[in-house]
Amino acid sequence: MNTVDSREPAVRWAAAISTTLLANLTREKLEQLLGGYVERLLTGDVDEARRVGRSMVAHDLISSATLELTLTHLGEHAPVSAAQLGALAAGFAEGLRDRTLDQQELSRTAAINAMRRAENAVRASEAKFRAIFQGSAFPIVVVGLDGLVADVNEAAQTMLGYRRDELVGMAGRDLAHPDDRAALREIGERLIHSDLDHVVVEKRMVRSDGETIQTHMAISLVLEDDESPPYFVTMIENMNEMRALQTQLVRQSLNDMQTGLPNRAQFLGWLEGAVGTKGPEALALVQVDVDGFRGVNDAFGHEVGNRVLMGVAGHLRAVFDGVGKVARIGEDEFGVLIKDPRDVAGVVALVEEFSRRLEEPTWIGGNGIGVTCSAGVVARAARGGDAGDLLRAADVTVGWAKRDGKAQWALYDRERDLRDRESYALAASIPGALEEGQFRVGYLPVHSLTDSSVPALEAKIVWDHPVHGVLCPDAFLDQSSANGMVVRLVRWALEEACGQAGRWYAELGDAAPVLSIDLPLRLCQEPELVAEVARVLERTGLPATRLRFELNERMYASLTDVQLEELTILAERGIGLVLDQVNGGNVGVDRLRLLPLSGVKFTGSVVQGLAEGANRVEESAAVTLLRWASILRVPLHADGVRTAVQAERLAALGVIGGQGPHFGAVLTADEVDRLLLT
Repeated sequence: MNTVDSREPAVRWAAAISTTLLANLTREKLEQLLGGYVERLLTGDVDEARRVGRSMVAHDLISSATLELTLTHLGEHAPVSAAQLGALAAGFAEGLRDRTLDQQELSRTAAINAMRRAENAVRASEAKFRAIFQGSAFPIVVVGLDGLVADVNEAAQTMLGYRRDELVGMAGRDLAHPDDRAALREIGERLIHSDLDHVVVEKRMVRSDGETIQTHMAISLVLEDDESPPYFVTMIENMNEMRALQTQLVRQSLNDMQTGLPNRAQFLGWLEGAVGTKGPEALALVQVDVDGFRGVNDAFGHEVGNRVLMGVAGHLRAVFDGVGKVARIGEDEFGVLIKDPRDVAGVVALVEEFSRRLEEPTWIGGNGIGVTCSAGVVARAARGGDAGDLLRAADVTVGWAKRDGKAQWALYDRERDLRDRESYALAASIPGALEEGQFRVGYLPVHSLTDSSVPALEAKIVWDHPVHGVLCPDAFLDQSSANGMVVRLVRWALEEACGQAGRWYAELGDAAPVLSIDLPLRLCQEPELVAEVARVLERTGLPATRLRFELNERMYASLTDVQLEELTILAERGIGLVLDQVNGGNVGVDRLRLLPLSGVKFTGSVVQGLAEGANRVEESAAVTLLRWASILRVPLHADGVRTAVQAERLAALGVIGGQGPHFGAVLTADEVDRLLLT
């Protein structure tokens, strides 16, 4: 039998409902109870969900707020179907009904005992019984053995739509539905001629206006101690109201109260139906995320944010109603399911129409507030698919749209998804690979273009992966930056490389090459960058003048004033700063003036434009840029040098150092030893 890890979902569920509890449960006992419910819901069917609902009532989790938050939480955070949610609500209602009837039975017994005591005391306490009888919230009808109504309380009059004088003396059978009269007569006979003192049944009654009411009846035969004749006391619960409440609870569990749209739980139900054997041949799933919604909340408050969301929901309805089903599936996320779309182009046209509608601002208190949305479109065959995988694909696709600039749509690409998943998996496994020693630092020699010396070595992080083989940094560094692992990885590489460079410096002195290593933007954001670098240099014995950091051209423009100040402090302590990956675009002269650079490294089209047979335009641009760079009065370097011709032309244009295939591949520390020491 499969087991389910229920502890974490139980902890989240307990946190969601803890403030609504009427039961006297410790947090530990509550989480233990909910853990059992989670396991039963994830491994059971709708009948098990119904039993969970009844069990909640049995454990005093009876607040309507508790049920509402439970249904909302399970619908949004657990793989529980809409049918299970409805069954859980039904079980809860049934348990609450049975509990109420039990309490009613206790009230009935107390009322009858009070009547007997009142009569034995010469009716001294009759007023007390009448108060209980009349004040009961549940309808009570007293019928004699002759079948005539002897008394009713106010609740019964309200439910049946009669005045008291109209009911008293009426035949009790006339209040029952014609199809149920024979069964009720048999129940009365059974109570009279058996040891039973009461029977609980579901029967129908008829109001004065002819409306049929489905009721739950607790019928008791009351035998007095004196010579008074027996009579029937019937306590009644209006099941129409209970079922209306149940329907309302289910509706609330499947709809977003703010926008009026179906919620994530109902949307998942649609998807599960669409991928079933009776679903459509094909479907299109559109996920829409509001760009920068947190900024709207922070600037104008949540009330304004809610109105903006309602506006987005209104535009989605206007565009997709009649074409697809729209739901709110997250705080600022919406989903659209389109069955058997005519073509993908038509779906994209609707997405673009929705985006155009967003161009009109929402006016709130004199502020014309506008938002944009990013959208991901997934189109595929429906039957035999997986609802969870569809949602994941849509979420991935809208992520692409956001990364590509927001306020646009993206179409799901399976190959891109597979590449991204592999990249994410690599990034996530970095901590374990570090512990197992799968990483090492390689060294790419930087050769002088004027002689055969090696003035510098660029440290490269190399991953000896047990499955994928040797991986270069391009395969994992980008995603490791996204999930924060790059900080730990580069810190390790800096310590390792500085330790090795310190040993070379101890043997060669100033003849040892300078160590160069990439400094990612994420590491520049660390508040202790200067102190951390100082500690590494002190531990490894490498002078600050023998270390230089390479700053990617693209991230250079993203540095804040505080980060620029930190880098300036490093430069003042002797550490070199090289502008890296300059590829012929706008170098940003104003930004260059803010840091004391010790070098600029060119790559890409600038270097390839000097190759034999290069395009005339690219060659002219490369020559112009390199000549312009000479005014910076800092050493120039080149990466990706492939031929001797390129090396010669770069040297003629003032470039002093080069690296790339022409000079050889990345070396191990032992290979560098042989290069430097022999």
